[in-house]
Amino acid sequence: MAGPSPELTATGPDGLDRCWWPGSDPAYLAYHDDEWGRPVVDDTRLFEKLCLEGFQAGLSWITILRKRQNFRAAFADFDIATVAAFGDDDVVRLVGDAGIVRHQGKIRSAINNARRALEVADEAGSLASYVWSWEPDGPEGDRTEGAPLPASTPTSTALSRDLKRRGWTFVGPTTVYAFMQAMGLVNDHVPGCEWRDRCRAERERLSRPG
Repeated sequence: MAGPSPELTATGPDGLDRCWWPGSDPAYLAYHDDEWGRPVVDDTRLFEKLCLEGFQAGLSWITILRKRQNFRAAFADFDIATVAAFGDDDVVRLVGDAGIVRHQGKIRSAINNARRALEVADEAGSLASYVWSWEPDGPEGDRTEGAPLPASTPTSTALSRDLKRRGWTFVGPTTVYAFMQAMGLVNDHVPGCEWRDRCRAERERLSRPG
């Protein structure tokens, strides 16, 4: 969630200060409060987020968030092995599903990436072990006060490059950094946001996979 000002917060209807980007949309507020920046080590949820970030390309995240339950139903709750086994009939089914983003390239990408995720898990022990091995240290891991929210970072660029080398698609540096922000590999809640310290504490307590 790159933004114009690292200090910009908004006071919600509950009187709590948050990052500016959820606005007043209840679904977006819940996503900010309950999910964004909370560390995730579950392979299924990591894979889901990588897929949905790919579907978001060219769209807003709130569009994808509002369709997320439809995506989960269409993609077998993003069970990696199940999606990896999808074939051409599934592509036809998904292209015809008005509840999701009916972009054939992105649909085929999700299926391809499920197959690549199985390869990564076989090599690293789990998708989570691979993903968290890219957790950055220092300011990039918990943005220093006064630093702008970036669209991408050296780490997201390197991870993007490695994923592409492994055959993944729709995983550019900006997409990968949005994934890292959401899954808690970095803490990009802005200074003044009530959730910044909460996410920092959760990251400190986290038992890293692998």
